Amino acid sequence: MTAESCLIPQHIAIIMDGNGRWAKKRHYPRFIGHRAGVKAVTDIVQHCVKLNIKVLSLFAFSSENWRRPSKEVRLLMELFHLSLEQQLKRIHKNNIRLQIIGDIHKFLPSLQRQIRRLQQLTECNTGLILNIAANYGGRWDIVQAVQTIARKATMGKISVNMISEKMISDSLTTAVLPEPDLFIRTGGEQRVSNFLLWQMAYTEFFFTDTLWPDFNVSSLNRAIASFTERERRFGKTSEQLQEQE
Repeated sequence: MTAESCLIPQHIAIIMDGNGRWAKKRHYPRFIGHRAGVKAVTDIVQHCVKLNIKVLSLFAFSSENWRRPSKEVRLLMELFHLSLEQQLKRIHKNNIRLQIIGDIHKFLPSLQRQIRRLQQLTECNTGLILNIAANYGGRWDIVQAVQTIARKATMGKISVNMISEKMISDSLTTAVLPEPDLFIRTGGEQRVSNFLLWQMAYTEFFFTDTLWPDFNVSSLNRAIASFTERERRFGKTSEQLQEQE
């Protein structure tokens, strides 16, 4: 194990899966599970602040989630709006910078205004970056990046030969963030579900059967412990990494 592999992850990305199943097991409506999931978010954010994690990315609502029953989507939007409002003081007090990535134009104007207001309020905070993906899809992110680059090429600002991986990365919604070191998915599913597709090329994955409302500080510590035991080679050999120590 190299010294580099022992470092705590600087950017953790999480798909918070299992709210509905958590509620179903308890004979509650699915919405109660989503409310319980918000409490888990609060606890995990506070622990990331304590651990000095630099970025926490949470997949709150995917571009595919619009396919869910209309009542559930409406309740999710209301919960998102209420949670942002209720957590505002705590977020600001803890020096957290809120960033929302995704196509927010599909949201109600009132929610769009709230998102812009909260981002502006916390933009000078220097602590944890809480990066919430809402109406987000990894493919959408790549497409909008390519469209941005294509517009520059059409206007003659760049040539085709200038297009590079860095240019694409710099055109994504996460351009100012480091790539995720650790990806966690709760709820037992083992797929990335169109989340940060470009950004997670070298991310370490951790899957757990724990449903999101039950995912707590100890659960996060186990995921981080698993991360610290891995050797991140980024295409190199173990011998090359040892020579760099």
